[in-house]
Amino acid sequence: MPVRKIVTFGHPVLHRAALTIRTIDQEIVDLARDMVLTMHAAPGIGLAAPQVAAGKRLITVDLSVGEKAEELIILINPEFLGTDGEAVSEEGCLSVPGVHEDVRRPGQVAIKGIDLEGNERVIEAEGLLARVFCHELDHLEGRLFIEHLSPLKKTLIKKRLKKTLENDGRE
Repeated sequence: MPVRKIVTFGHPVLHRAALTIRTIDQEIVDLARDMVLTMHAAPGIGLAAPQVAAGKRLITVDLSVGEKAEELIILINPEFLGTDGEAVSEEGCLSVPGVHEDVRRPGQVAIKGIDLEGNERVIEAEGLLARVFCHELDHLEGRLFIEHLSPLKKTLIKKRLKKTLENDGRE
C-alpha cells in the first residue's frame, strides 16, 4: 500500500481540470486507498487526485487525520449543490509548501459525489469541513488556493515559489 509523492506548485497536473471518472474499477479503488495513506502520512486533512499526479475527479477528506475511521470521506466526481455565507480563515496546501494565507470561502456548502461503492452521497458542511471541500474541489478545477488571494499577494507568492523551484533545480 504505497504512499504517493505529492506534487507541488509548477507541476502541470495541478493547473488543469481533472477528468470525470466513468467507472469505479480497481485502479480507482487503489488510487483512493493510496490517497488516504498519503494524506494521513503528510499529515493533511484533504487531498485531491491531481495532488498525487492523477488527473481524475477524486477527493479524500479526513478532519481527524486518521484518528476516527468514520470521519473519512472519499468522493468521486464531487460537485457543489449550493453554497452560503462567507468565512475567512487561514489555509495551507500540501502542494504549496510553506505558504499559509487567509482565504475567503463560503461558510456553508452542500456537495454531492459518489462513494467507492457507487452510491450517491450528499453532504452538507460548514466551518472547516466546508473549507476543505472548497479547497479540494478547486484542485479538481486546476486552481490552487493562492488564486483566491489579492493580485499583489498572488504575484509575490508565485515569484517566491518559482524561485524555490529554480533553486531546487526542478525548473
